[in-house]
Amino acid sequence: MLKTFVVHVENKPGVLTRVASLFRRRAFNIDSLTVGRTEKPEVSRMTIVVDADQDQARRIEASLYKLVNVLLVEDITDEPAISRDLAMIKVSAEHDQRSHVLQLVNIFRARVVDVAPESLIIEITGTEEKIDRLLEVLGPFGVLEMVRTGIVAMRRGAKSSTFPQAEDMDEITADSVDDENQSV
Repeated sequence: MLKTFVVHVENKPGVLTRVASLFRRRAFNIDSLTVGRTEKPEVSRMTIVVDADQDQARRIEASLYKLVNVLLVEDITDEPAISRDLAMIKVSAEHDQRSHVLQLVNIFRARVVDVAPESLIIEITGTEEKIDRLLEVLGPFGVLEMVRTGIVAMRRGAKSSTFPQAEDMDEITADSVDDENQSV
């Protein structure tokens, strides 16, 4: 099952490498990883999607908390959340095919961001499934190139991520280590 983690980290060099290395050492393949700054300049937010069962997800969370620069880890898989992916798709579109491609673009609420004599670049934002469906229908025209950003996700509603105070972090880390030792 795909699990979605939101990880808040200190915005410092090397943090991404440490987080990615943790997944490599534990032999988990990251399905999607996005990183960006937050409303606080000293904090970055990672959205990590990984294939894991519930027990593995708990161990991943505990292991992430062991990393020095990790401030907060949230498994939002079962939470009401909004998730989006962005893709740019370059599709072959000769003059006689363009109207068909443009109709598909409109149906999927995507938009054309570049027009060349023999191709179009389409930008689409939405769920992974929506992007996959657009790729499916564009396939017969010839997808020349594609790039995707990966999933970004945010919990719905007014509740926002709250960072524990420094004195609370020791307690959280100790609880996470205890949980991991019990599950091993």
